[in-house]
Amino acid sequence: MVLAVLLTALLSVLLTPARASAASLEEVTGFGSDPGALKMYRYVPDGLPASRPVVLALHGCTQNAAGYGTGTGWKQLADRWKFSVVLPQQQSANNLSGCFNWFRTADIQRGRGEAASLAQMVDRQLADVSGDASRVYVTGLSAGGGMTAVMMAAYPEKFAAGGVVAGLPYGCAQAAGSPYVCMYVGAAQTPGQWGDRVRAARPGYAGPWPALTVLHGTADHTVKSANMTDLVEQWTEVHGADRTADVSDTVAGYPHQVFRGPDGEAVVETYALTGMGHGQPVDPGSAGAQCGAAGAYFPDVDLCAAHRLGSAWGLG
Repeated sequence: MVLAVLLTALLSVLLTPARASAASLEEVTGFGSDPGALKMYRYVPDGLPASRPVVLALHGCTQNAAGYGTGTGWKQLADRWKFSVVLPQQQSANNLSGCFNWFRTADIQRGRGEAASLAQMVDRQLADVSGDASRVYVTGLSAGGGMTAVMMAAYPEKFAAGGVVAGLPYGCAQAAGSPYVCMYVGAAQTPGQWGDRVRAARPGYAGPWPALTVLHGTADHTVKSANMTDLVEQWTEVHGADRTADVSDTVAGYPHQVFRGPDGEAVVETYALTGMGHGQPVDPGSAGAQCGAAGAYFPDVDLCAAHRLGSAWGLG
């Protein structure tokens, strides 16, 4: 009797079809010349169809690709909405704190340093997954947010839109004379001067420029929220929009604004996370608008930045 039960159980195991393994974070090597000496990781949901969007997601200081992909909720949304995520990782040899070098001239210019490495990652990912080159997006937290502005300025033709979370405008360190002045105070520039910095990053480019969404805590003492104002001035100017919001309302109780360009399309959008410090807002859970996992620099404030960005970009 016991033998018969054991044989039945063994046959059940042998005859049950093996389940496909769940997707996991994968390191990609040989993605290009990699002048910035970065590492490339990616998350591709199982069964991802061709012609799906790609999101380039850049971690903050002291973080890594794996933690950022999970903490922000980007992996969770990739499974839900079927797109792939490229998750670059800084190396300590480049920056001891693990920050992307948004402030170093050698790393923020087209064709050079870390900016060029990130562009190569996007190209590799599009080729590998047969992604939709017209639906590539870039986002990041803090130093990753600063690098997001870099990619929007230096490679505007690659990105339909960008999302800066607790980050900084393009060329801020150069405008302020120091990355720390930029972070803690901001840089004194007119909207025209801000716009000129973006245009100088891609000489002769006639557009279109990527749309921008910014999320920033009002109690952020690491990167002052004045940088959100500067980002609005920079990118509304580039898009030829004025600095008067066309929409002013609240989302999840937080002030939200939309600035439209001359053609009526939204070109800049902002969320001021009242009372939130430095970090990327999340709203853990499985409900429709929820994503992310609470932790250091991922405050649970009942609003998930990745979901708001993905919704604005039409990923869902």
